Amino acid sequence: MFGRREPVPFAFVAEADRFRSNVTPPPRERSSVGQMAGRWLLGLTIVAGLVGSLVIGTPALTPGKTADQPQQSQASEKR
Repeated sequence: MFGRREPVPFAFVAEADRFRSNVTPPPRERSSVGQMAGRWLLGLTIVAGLVGSLVIGTPALTPGKTADQPQQSQASEKR
């Protein structure tokens, strides 16, 4: 690591690992009603988007009746 010029006593290094501050952090501010409503709205929007994509995408994943019959264009019928 870094080369130190002055020696550091081992007791100081060991004590630094378990040092705890006696200063408590300030209490968290409570969220306002608007912030809470915004979080709920964002969550509901994400869930609704996932559900909507599942509902729209599910029919595309199921095999349909038209997959069994070969498709012919109208141009190939008018010879």
